[in-house]
Amino acid sequence: MTRETPPNGENRKPEEMDLEELREEIQTIDQELVELIAQRTYVADTIAAVKEDRDLPTTDEKQEEQVMERAGENAEQFDLDRNLVKATFRMLIELNKVHQRENR
Repeated sequence: MTRETPPNGENRKPEEMDLEELREEIQTIDQELVELIAQRTYVADTIAAVKEDRDLPTTDEKQEEQVMERAGENAEQFDLDRNLVKATFRMLIELNKVHQRENR
């Protein structure tokens, strides 16, 4: 998928698209993103509980590096800016770490 090929497979030109339809599509995507962030946070919280039970440190730099590398690779698959996607994941990781520390 590239910017020239929409994910929904539609091949309409910009002038053929209804602005309100497009905004509704963005709203749906935003909702899905929030749901995915909530799912990711739940799993991260579960990981934090396992770490606490096993007396492991909150931070795992090797794992974080792997997540960042995967994020960059996934960005390239979708013709997205690798650095922008990695920055987004860095923010998600940092938010999860703060949340984990607060709940320990």
